[in-house]
Amino acid sequence: MLDKIFKLRANKTNVRTEIAAGITTFMTMAYILAVNPSTLGDAGMDPTAVLLATCLASFVGTACMALMANLPFALSAGMGLNAYFAYTVVLQNGYSWQIALLAVFTEGIIFIILSLTKVREAIFNAIPLSLKKAVSVGIGLFICFIGLQNAHLAKGNPNTLVEIVDFTENFHTQGIWALLAVTGTFLTAILFIRKVKGAMLIGIFGTWILGIICQLTDLYRPDADAGFYTLFPDFEMTDFSKLGDTFGQCFKADMSAISAFDFICIVFAFLFVDLFDTLGTLIGVSSKAGLLDKNGKLEKIRPALLADAVATTAGAVLGTSTTTTFVESSAGAAAGGRTGLTALTTAVLFLISMFFAPIFTAIPAFATAPALIIVGFLMFSSITDIKLNEKNYTSALPAYLCIIAMPLFYSISEGIALGVISYVIINLACGKRKEVNPIMYVLSILFILKYIFL
Repeated sequence: MLDKIFKLRANKTNVRTEIAAGITTFMTMAYILAVNPSTLGDAGMDPTAVLLATCLASFVGTACMALMANLPFALSAGMGLNAYFAYTVVLQNGYSWQIALLAVFTEGIIFIILSLTKVREAIFNAIPLSLKKAVSVGIGLFICFIGLQNAHLAKGNPNTLVEIVDFTENFHTQGIWALLAVTGTFLTAILFIRKVKGAMLIGIFGTWILGIICQLTDLYRPDADAGFYTLFPDFEMTDFSKLGDTFGQCFKADMSAISAFDFICIVFAFLFVDLFDTLGTLIGVSSKAGLLDKNGKLEKIRPALLADAVATTAGAVLGTSTTTTFVESSAGAAAGGRTGLTALTTAVLFLISMFFAPIFTAIPAFATAPALIIVGFLMFSSITDIKLNEKNYTSALPAYLCIIAMPLFYSISEGIALGVISYVIINLACGKRKEVNPIMYVLSILFILKYIFL
C-alpha cells in the first residue's frame, strides 16, 4: 500500500530507507521545539502553548507535503520569521502577539491564493538574485545577534551601544551562563562539522546537561529575581489545555491598535521572507535529492508551495509564527529520502513530541543560543553567491545595505526595505533602468511611502 501511495519503486527507494531518512530529518530540525517556545515566549506567549502549536503545525504542514506533493520535505516554524515576529513586530514595534498572529494568518491566506496560480513564481522572479541571497545572509546575522544576546555574551553599552560581557562580573549567574553558551557553540560546531546526525539537538541537550552539572557543583547559582532560574526540568505531564491560550487568538486581535498601512507592511515582510525562504529551500533540497528536471525545475512545486501555505495558515490559528519548509530536509535527502514517506515519518515524530513539552520548554536560553549562532552561520553562507566585484556594484551595494541593516537596526523588514529602495535608485542613477523589474518600482514606492507617513 505504501508503495502505491508514495511510488517507492518508481523513485528507487524502499520503506526502510524512507523511514530512516524521516528520522534523520527530524533529528536535525528538532531544535526548533526548544528554540521557538523560547523566542515567542519573549513576545509574551506561553511557551508550552507555543510548543504544542509548533508540533501540530509541523505535523499538519509536513503531512500535507507528504500527501499532496509526495516530496521528502519537512516544515516547522521558520527561523528568522519567528525572530521577526517576536523581536520586531512585538517587542520593537509594540504590537500584540495576537496582531502578529493575524498577520501570519493573512500571509498564509494570500499564499494559498498565490500558490494556486503562477503569481508566487512571478514575484520570486522579479527580485534580483543578489537581494534574495542578501535577505538570507542578513537574517543569519540577525539570528546570530539574538543568540549572542540570549547567551548574555552581548550586552548594551551607552557609549558603543553593544559590548562583550565581563565573564568575571556576576560569575555564578551571568558569567557562567555566557561561558556555557560559548562551550555549547564550540560543541555544536564540532558536531556539525563532523557531520554528526542531530548535531543541533545534541548540542542543545549537551549544553543543558553541562549547565545542570554546574548547578550541582555550585558553579551556577539560580537567581530568579535576576532572571536566572533552576536548570532542573519539571517532569510532569504535558498540559494540553495550554493550547487554548494561543488557539484562535489571531481572530481576537485588537486592530484599533495598528493602522491598516502598518499591518500591510508587516504582512508584506512575512510574505517576502517566507516567499524566498521557501522557494530557495525547495530548489536547494530538490537539487540535493536529484528531484529537479533537466531544466532545473521542480515538477511538483505548486502542491509543495500549497502545502507550505496551508501550514502557515494552520500554524497561525494554532498559535505559532510562520511555518515554512526547512533546509534541514536536505539531511533526510542525503540519507536517501526521495518520497513523501520520509516527510510523513517526520510529521508523526513531531506529533509524538507533544508529550515531551515540559522537557523542551525547560531548556535554558544558553543551551538554545548555540543553535541560533550556528543556524545564523548556515544562512550567512549564502554571501558567497553574491558577486561583489566592480562589474556588479549596482546589485552588490544594495545587497550589502540589506544585510547590514538587519542586525544593526534590529529589524528584518528594515533590511528588506533598504535593499529594495537602494537597488531601484542606484540602478536608475547608473543608467541600468532596463535591469529593474517593474514590480521592484512598486515595492520601492510602497517602502518610501512607509517612511514618509509612519
